[in-house]
Amino acid sequence: MQDLRSILIRYWGHSAFRPMQEEIIRSVLEGKDTLALLPTGGGKSVCFQVPALAMDGICLVITPLIALMKDQVENLKKKGIKAAAVYSGMHRNEIEMTFDNCLFGDLKFLYLSPERLQTEKFRQVIQRMKVGLLAVDEAHCISQWGYDFRPPYLQIDEIRQFIPKVPVLALTATATNEVIIDIQKKLGFTSENVFRKSFERKNLTYVIVKEEDKLGRLLRMMRKVAGPGIVYVRNRKKTVETAVFLQKNGIKADFYHAGLDVKARGNKQEAWLREESRIMVATNAFGMGIDKPNVRLVVHLDLPDSLEAYFQEAGRGGRDEKRAFAVLLFHQSDLVRLKDNLEREYPPIDKIREVYQALGNYFQLPVGSGKDESFDFETYSFSRNYNFNPIIVFNALKFLEREGYILMNEAMESPSRIHFEAGREDIYRFQVENKTIDPFIKLLLRSYSGIFTEFVQLSEAELAKRSGKKENEVIAMLERLHKAGILTYVQRSGKPRVVFTVERLDLKNLHISAENYHERKKAAVRRMDSVSDYVTAEDVCRSQILLRYFGETNAPRCGRCDVCLERNKMNLNELEFKQVQQYIKVSLEAGPITLAELVYRSASYGEDHILQVLRWLEDMGAINRDEQMRYSWRKQFRLKL
Repeated sequence: MQDLRSILIRYWGHSAFRPMQEEIIRSVLEGKDTLALLPTGGGKSVCFQVPALAMDGICLVITPLIALMKDQVENLKKKGIKAAAVYSGMHRNEIEMTFDNCLFGDLKFLYLSPERLQTEKFRQVIQRMKVGLLAVDEAHCISQWGYDFRPPYLQIDEIRQFIPKVPVLALTATATNEVIIDIQKKLGFTSENVFRKSFERKNLTYVIVKEEDKLGRLLRMMRKVAGPGIVYVRNRKKTVETAVFLQKNGIKADFYHAGLDVKARGNKQEAWLREESRIMVATNAFGMGIDKPNVRLVVHLDLPDSLEAYFQEAGRGGRDEKRAFAVLLFHQSDLVRLKDNLEREYPPIDKIREVYQALGNYFQLPVGSGKDESFDFETYSFSRNYNFNPIIVFNALKFLEREGYILMNEAMESPSRIHFEAGREDIYRFQVENKTIDPFIKLLLRSYSGIFTEFVQLSEAELAKRSGKKENEVIAMLERLHKAGILTYVQRSGKPRVVFTVERLDLKNLHISAENYHERKKAAVRRMDSVSDYVTAEDVCRSQILLRYFGETNAPRCGRCDVCLERNKMNLNELEFKQVQQYIKVSLEAGPITLAELVYRSASYGEDHILQVLRWLEDMGAINRDEQMRYSWRKQFRLKL
């Protein structure tokens, strides 16, 4: 086994691990099932990549984020480490070739989307594969109590029977105590083994701003805080409107959402990373896997669906460990919209079944067919065709995905790829018999190395430029060679796709558990209530609220959030403040009392201190004051010490 630090230096150029990384790695190397909780930007990938390089065999990495999967594979390849990925939408020949490299080559990392675990082909291959480590990224997805539950993750425990002596390393940046327990149970841990780094971000200041004129306040913040920023909004239309507003007011801003084509999204992302645009206004489709350390400001104009989602998005600020701000602009009406959104996310079960039936008809799939087939899909054209509300359709499909019947892929970067299937003699014979296409074949052979051993990416536009032909002519020639069996041509796709992970079912066999439906909805309501508590709290440090949500009950006040700044105006330490606060609460609960009586009855606290805390409690809405200047405790107000 190689020395861990020499691996870190050789491939990553770092001389020391970040806090807790080495402990997690050594736990894995000892063969222990391990759950690692590291905050966003905490270096999770190193925790499985380093031990995998120190061990014999392949590291299987399960992740639902295809864009992130591709990015990590490319980064490993740049380091000289052999890695590959298999996910829905790949050509069957590509998948076959990748599995062959696992069995007969020297591949070190194989990234898999979770739905791939369900295929018979993979289950045959894994039994012949020498696996050293099983890494499960975004492990909260395995728990139905988590905010992003994905049924294909439940297949992970099933494949462990084929690799019984291989340890599993589960990683996540967001998990409540309930989810932590569930992850270990669902993955079949032999014993509890959790490494948890505090989620506290000492350089990140959380702020709630009550504001009706959100755009006006946003503009003032952008002018006050220098450096790159992200503004999160709920819908695509709002990304455009907000970006245009900032542009008109002299702020270099752009917008990003999943409805943009692949090229546009890539260009916008790169321009923001290079700081050609300073502010990115985006839906939650933006940010995952993007490592920009100097983001100074993350603003939410709309309420997130959960504190898990908020924590991840806000956590994209200040990864360079310098001061950054996470600001949520809030108006009371936002809570009504949040509740309405949750109701839309859970369409009636009958409507979900109706959408499933229409989906099969739309793709002309007979009952019993379609397993593992992938189709381009446009929500709005489908909705118009069957007179559905597009929002209902989207949420019905998301529910069918959670139940494991389909998989929805957002439009993603998927460049065209080719691989020569025919041998050199057959290619030469074809060239002789088809002289008009002979120069084009020679161009392909000159332009791309490795074309006989693996699928290589190509650009039709670049080939058109080199050959002096139009792009549509290049595509036609590639399709001709594909049909002739000379090569396999997988054309780029920038459209969202639907994959049937099981064959199309007759409606009577489409099982949607009413109990699961209602339990998941109740869990979603609890998450919504946590968001509501966070934005409406006025007497507890914002950082403390977030940390308590994730099980850190003894975290200190941050001293920087909007609540703490109000507290800091008092000349009282933490213990003194709590003591005075408790004294006032007990005194006022006994009945209305004047300030003079409060001071007279107290043997321990001076008038200034009592007056300061009293005013603070009054601002927080904890107490009433009548015409006789007597104070009383509001019975419905719950003091959070």
